[in-house]
Amino acid sequence: MTITKIWFEGERLYGLSNDGRTLWQSLLYYPRLRFAQKKQRETYSFNAFGIHWDQLDEDVSFESFAYHDPEPIGIARIFLTYPEINVSAFARRIGMKQSLLAAYIHGSKHPSHNQQERILSALRLLGKDLFSAAEEKTS
Repeated sequence: MTITKIWFEGERLYGLSNDGRTLWQSLLYYPRLRFAQKKQRETYSFNAFGIHWDQLDEDVSFESFAYHDPEPIGIARIFLTYPEINVSAFARRIGMKQSLLAAYIHGSKHPSHNQQERILSALRLLGKDLFSAAEEKTS
């Protein structure tokens, strides 16, 4: 499958496949595209494997349009929505390998229910800790 035409709407990148299907992906997976200016988004080229934005140093494979999860969910959505959360530091905080947490975030692995709850609990605790620290600084 190849993509013959692309366009952006809201937080999504759409592609028209050579077999006539309209497919899409969340721009949360591509922060350079997500925050790019319209002119930067419009300056791309197709190659044998996908789409390339030279100015942004970004590539999107044709294959990625066929993934089963075009929209991140759960912990992936949290970390992709808030890239200011340092994945490596957070993984150390909860005693998890950074590579495993990164795999959960990027969808190459899926956490068990218990593992997801562990991560979500740690994120809630981090939020409380940050709020408490901010209150202390302003008091």
